[in-house]
Amino acid sequence: MTRKTSIQDIFKINSVSSPKVGADQRITTLITHLDEEKNDYITNLYRLQDGAMQQLTYQPERLSNIRHSNDDQWMLFIAKADDKPQVFLLNTAGGERVQLTKEKEGVNSADFSNDGKKVYYHVSNEKGNGEGEEKSKDEKDKKPEPVVIDRMKYKADSLGLLKEKYQAVKAIDLETREDEILFEGEENFTLHEMIGGDVYVYSTDDSEDPDFNFNQTLYIKNGDQQPKEVPTAEGGVVKVEASPDGEHLLIVEMGREFENATHATLHVYNIDTGDKKHITEGLDKPVGDYVAADTQQAIEPNPAQWISDTRFVFLVSDNGSVNLYEGSVQGETRPLLEDRHHIFGMDATEDFAVLAISSHASPGELYRFDFDSKKLEQLTHVNRTYVEETELVDPEDITFNSEDGTEVHGWFMKPAGFEDGGSYPMITNIHGGPHAFYGNTFFHEMQVLAAKGYGVLFVNPRGSHSYSQSFVDAVRGDYGGGDYSDIMAGVEYITGKYDWIDQDNLGVTGGSYGGFMTNWIVGHTNRFKAAVTQRSICNWVSFRGVSDIGYYFTDWQIQAEFGDIDKMWHHSPIKYVDAIDTPLLILHSERDFRCPIEQGEQLYIALKYQKKETQFVRFPEADHNLSRTGKPNLRIERLTHLTDWFGKYLD
Repeated sequence: MTRKTSIQDIFKINSVSSPKVGADQRITTLITHLDEEKNDYITNLYRLQDGAMQQLTYQPERLSNIRHSNDDQWMLFIAKADDKPQVFLLNTAGGERVQLTKEKEGVNSADFSNDGKKVYYHVSNEKGNGEGEEKSKDEKDKKPEPVVIDRMKYKADSLGLLKEKYQAVKAIDLETREDEILFEGEENFTLHEMIGGDVYVYSTDDSEDPDFNFNQTLYIKNGDQQPKEVPTAEGGVVKVEASPDGEHLLIVEMGREFENATHATLHVYNIDTGDKKHITEGLDKPVGDYVAADTQQAIEPNPAQWISDTRFVFLVSDNGSVNLYEGSVQGETRPLLEDRHHIFGMDATEDFAVLAISSHASPGELYRFDFDSKKLEQLTHVNRTYVEETELVDPEDITFNSEDGTEVHGWFMKPAGFEDGGSYPMITNIHGGPHAFYGNTFFHEMQVLAAKGYGVLFVNPRGSHSYSQSFVDAVRGDYGGGDYSDIMAGVEYITGKYDWIDQDNLGVTGGSYGGFMTNWIVGHTNRFKAAVTQRSICNWVSFRGVSDIGYYFTDWQIQAEFGDIDKMWHHSPIKYVDAIDTPLLILHSERDFRCPIEQGEQLYIALKYQKKETQFVRFPEADHNLSRTGKPNLRIERLTHLTDWFGKYLD
C-alpha cells in the first residue's frame, strides 16, 4: 500500500550526485540527506564496490570536489576545518583522511597534477592582506567597524557583503607539503588544465572597468614563455579540458550576444594550429544542465568531457530533458542517450559514462551507459524504498499554442488518487530564472501539491532554456507580454481539455521570476482564486539599486537604462496593485540579496494600504535559495504556509 507524498518527505529523499570514475574504473559518488535533528544537510563519500555501496566518510558534514589521482593512490575532497573549506586526502586503500591545506580564507576548488605529485587549488585572497599577514583569532574584544564600499559588485546572495578578494592559484607538493603561488593579482585567476608538467591553461577577468566586466579571457602559458590568448566569445568560460594527447582543448563558453539569455556553446581548439571549431552551432540548444528542481544536492556541473584523443561527450538541455551527446574533433555530433529524463551528473571513460539521472517519479540514481551496446544499467538504489512506498504522479507532456501562435511545452499532473467523476482545483506553478526550465525531473513541491488534491500545471514560457535561442531571448524587454500569454494559454488549454478541473478554484504560485510573474498575473486577471508569490520582484525601479545583480540585470532583461523610469515602472507589478483582488500570500527570505526582501515589503504594504487580502511571511537566516538549499525546518515551513494558503481559499 503506497502513501501520498508529504512535506516531510524531504527527510526521506537521498540525493546521489557528482559521480567520478578512477583510473581503476571504480566509481565514487556523493550522497546527501537532510538531518531533521541537526536541521542540516549531510553529504558523505561512497564507493561502488562489487555491486555494493561502501561508505568512505562518516562525519556529519558537507563534502564536495571529489577528485582521483591518475595513479589511483589518492582521492581528494573539500570539507570544512575550523569553519573554513580545506583540501583533504584519502588513500584509496583505506585509512584516515589527511588535511592537506590550512588556508586562512579556505579553498575554492582543487585537483591533482597529471603526475599525482602536486595538488593545484584556488584560494581567494583579501585585497591588502598578503600571505604573511595573520588576522587576530581573538574576536571577543572586536568592535564593530564600518564597511567602506567603492565597487558595484559588493554583495552577493548567500554571501552578503563581500570583502574585496581575488582568486589566486596555488600548488602544494604532496611529499614536502611546500606550497607555491602560481597566479595572483588584483584579478580572478582560474586554472582550468595542466598539459604535461609546465603548460598551464587558465583564464582571468582582468579589466579596466570591473563593475561592468562580465568577461573572462582564456590563455595558454608554456613554462616561462609569455601567455598566448585562446580566442573565445566575450562572456564566461564554463569549462576547459585538454584532450588526453594534449593536442586539443574542449571549451564550453557562455557568450554575451543575448546577455544572460545566450546559449552555452561547445568548441574544439587545436593548440598547435590555433584553429577553433564550433561543435554545437547546428543544435540551437544550450550545452549543459539548466533544469529547475528542488531535491538534487552537491551537484558538480560537468557539461562536457573527453573520452579519447578525438572524441568527447557532452550534455544538452533539449526540449525539457537533459540528454547525452557525442562529438568529435572533426565537428560531428550525435545523440547517445535521449529520454524523458534529467541527467544532472556525469563522468566518462573511453567505454562508458556514469550518469546521475532523475525523472518525474525518481529523485535520482546512478547509471552506467555503455557506448558500444547502448545499454543503460542502474548502479544505485538509494531512493528505491521511497519510490516503492510513495504514490508519485508522473505528469503528461503537453504542447499548445500561445496567443501569437508560439508553440509552448509543459506538463500537467493529475491529483494523486485521482478518480473519474470528481471535481478538483488546479495550481499553476511558474519557474524562476527566467532562463531556467522545468524538465523531466523529480520535483518534490509538485508532488506535494498533487498529493494535496490539486491538478498541477507547469509550463516553459518563452525565456525558458532547452529550446531555441530565439525562444530563450524572446522574454527580454517583454516581461509580462508574451510570457504572460504563454502561461495563460496553458491554463486555458488544460482547463478546456479536462472538465473535471474546477474552473472556479484555480491557484497560481512561483518564485523569483516566477514570483514576478505571479504578481503580474494577479494584477492583470482575476482568473485565479488564490496566489502565493515567493522571493519575488514587484518594482524594477528599486530592484535596480538593491539587488546584487540589479544594476546590470535590469539593463539586460527589462532593457531599460537607468533613466528610463517609465519602462521600468511599466513592467513593475506594483504599478497594477489597484487591480489585484486575488488573495495573495507573500513569502520572502530575510537574507535574499538577489530579490531583496524590500520587494516583498513594498508589495505587502501596498496591498494592506488598499485593504486587500494578503499575508507576509518572512524567513530568518534564509537567502534566495530557500526552497532548494535552505534550512530544512524553514523549507518545511515554506511548503506548509504555501499549501495552507491554497487550502484556505481553494474549495
